[in-house]
Amino acid sequence: MSNDIEFEPVIGLEVHAQLSTKTKLFCGCSTAFGAPPNTNVCEVCTGMPGVLPVLNAQAVELAVRAGLGLHCTVHERSQWSRKNYFYPDLPKGYQISQYDKPICTGGKLDIEVDGQTMTVGITRIHMEEDAGKNVHDDLVAGARSYVDFNRSSVPLIEIVSEPDIRSSAQAAAYMKAMRQLLRYLGVCDGNMEEGSLRCDANVSVRPKGTEKFGTRAEIKNINSFRFVQQAIDYEIERQSELIRAGGKVVQETRLWDSQAKSTRSMRSKEEAHDYRYFPEPDLPDLVLRDGFVAEVGKRLPELPSDKLTRYTSKLGLSPYDAKILTEDAEVAAFFDAALATHKNTKSIANWVINEVLRELKGNSVESLKFKGDAIGELVKLIDDSTISGKIAKDVLVELMAHGGSPRAIVDSKGWVQVTDTGAIEPIVDQVLAANAESVEKYKAGKTNVIGFLVGLVMKESKGKANPAMVNELLKKKMGG
Repeated sequence: MSNDIEFEPVIGLEVHAQLSTKTKLFCGCSTAFGAPPNTNVCEVCTGMPGVLPVLNAQAVELAVRAGLGLHCTVHERSQWSRKNYFYPDLPKGYQISQYDKPICTGGKLDIEVDGQTMTVGITRIHMEEDAGKNVHDDLVAGARSYVDFNRSSVPLIEIVSEPDIRSSAQAAAYMKAMRQLLRYLGVCDGNMEEGSLRCDANVSVRPKGTEKFGTRAEIKNINSFRFVQQAIDYEIERQSELIRAGGKVVQETRLWDSQAKSTRSMRSKEEAHDYRYFPEPDLPDLVLRDGFVAEVGKRLPELPSDKLTRYTSKLGLSPYDAKILTEDAEVAAFFDAALATHKNTKSIANWVINEVLRELKGNSVESLKFKGDAIGELVKLIDDSTISGKIAKDVLVELMAHGGSPRAIVDSKGWVQVTDTGAIEPIVDQVLAANAESVEKYKAGKTNVIGFLVGLVMKESKGKANPAMVNELLKKKMGG
């Protein structure tokens, strides 16, 4: 094959999202992350003989929420299947999953790449239980491996996309949009470092302009946006070079090595018949009661795309500000709580974006010692001329350190703004007397020096003087 042939990648993603339940899919064991190995286990999730699974109802509702949020058809009847395979961290020797009759089919997710919006189709969403975790410790004599069954039977949904993605950048954008949506819906916490959200990437290449798909390789368990891009880019290049050299891509499962920045072969890719799927004999079909899907739909929160539209069209925020405020569900809720207290949309947006988020330094707003209504109250104190903008920043420092009410902080610190001309005028006179050169510049037409003088008065008054009154007094006294 010609070395100058141009290839087009074809990519589909299988996203595994851990459902935000407190207990596992088929037993009452905790799903809490970080417990000592093999402590969140029981006879059911470790597959002991004679036990039976009991379905977690909350997991079903969360799966339905995900389906509705992704515009899927939610089926009132779906079926559990056994997916049979041997692996050390699968104690039963099979996984309870769904196969040909999943809970959701169809659907879509809109993503934005380089300022352009595109739609990625959703093939299906099915529910399943997670496997355990193999721990390989090369530091232990004999390079031993261990198995931790704490994750066994943790509830998952697998969201399978159509092969609509054509670049690693689109794949990363899809993962980011998926994480945002699932967090908004309360379906998954999206913590990729803890394994709550991960994906398998199916990657193939074909000569540009052709319709037939190439042979795909599946890259397993990628757990960061950066690794998604790096793994896909590597695999595109690997397959393209292999074909150009006259070789053939083998259908297989590969692993991403983040240290070597390369994929490596794990095993030949299984087909459905390799898993010997058959209906799960210990569980009846999953049948949703009449009206259940509609009830769940009514409880859905405002979705990110709808919130973004509301912020720009109804609240008048810029697309840039609206995108920052809606990127994280907790930040959006914080902003909405502030607006419910005081209606100065633009000023509150500026305080949240430029002050609160900056002070957080990447931490969650949930770590704050105050709620969004405190920012609404703070902006109201500025708008009411109770405090100046400078004092407001001092109030925010107190809020970050101790929490509490902005009004109470202002009262306890004696920070109420001075609006008495008699109290401000002596400070103005003092500043003018000490800065005669600036006064002469102002009188000569260089009126921009007034900002410097206002700053000096504010400093001398410890931020308490009303800036508008200071400005007017300075102009009056300098003949402006």
